[in-house]
Amino acid sequence: MISWRAIAVATLVATTSALLAGEIPADARRSGYSFMGADTRAMQDDDTSNPGMLFVLDGEALWSKKAGGADKACADCHGDARSSMKGVAARYPTFDKTLGRPVTLDQRINLCRANHQQASPLPYESRDILALSAFVAHQSRGVAITAGDDPQLKPFVEQGRSLFMQREGQLNLACTNCHDDNFDKHLAGSPITQGQPTGYPLYRLEWQTLGSLERRLRNCIAGVRAQAYDYGAPELVALELYLMSRARGMPMETPAVRP
Repeated sequence: MISWRAIAVATLVATTSALLAGEIPADARRSGYSFMGADTRAMQDDDTSNPGMLFVLDGEALWSKKAGGADKACADCHGDARSSMKGVAARYPTFDKTLGRPVTLDQRINLCRANHQQASPLPYESRDILALSAFVAHQSRGVAITAGDDPQLKPFVEQGRSLFMQREGQLNLACTNCHDDNFDKHLAGSPITQGQPTGYPLYRLEWQTLGSLERRLRNCIAGVRAQAYDYGAPELVALELYLMSRARGMPMETPAVRP
């Protein structure tokens, strides 16, 4: 059975010519915030109303909590996150020399847990990994995104770009068909944004919780009736890297709020 979302996507694309706009020029790129209604923007703007801030507070507690066989906390190595983590999330995904590939912020947290705390990895989309990621990323709120600057990342950025442009699934759609060609329109009542990942992890009202960019990407892939990649898959990391590099120069907003 084709869901109402699939029908809405097919209807939207059928009424527009394919690849109308192409890639969005850097000076025309806009945060998803600019597409939101007044109520949603107000919720994000007020930290006392932004439900994502509850995760940030949990992350702050976890930052100072000792864990693993080493009985160490993040703060034992990194100190005050307000200074040591400022600008860090704006660089991710970043190249890991040991692994020879890019890693996301979530993956870096788990690598730190394994290598320095001798602790088990936190599951993808678990409250603890989201809370720690949100707390770290929140320290970069207002900082310009710089991800993708490292020359070692170039082939991975290109891989992500290819995936963004690649049609897939039963609906034969690519990310670019919605986010480059049809932004500022609506899909099933929700605004279509440019897909700029400035506020992740973010609180999505549809989810009633915080979620990662990988969760959003998997939702989109499933929405075009394609097989979603597993969390942490190289393809999802490459897509996240491309999207962050595409948003280079835009300020971080974590935790953003979206419908």
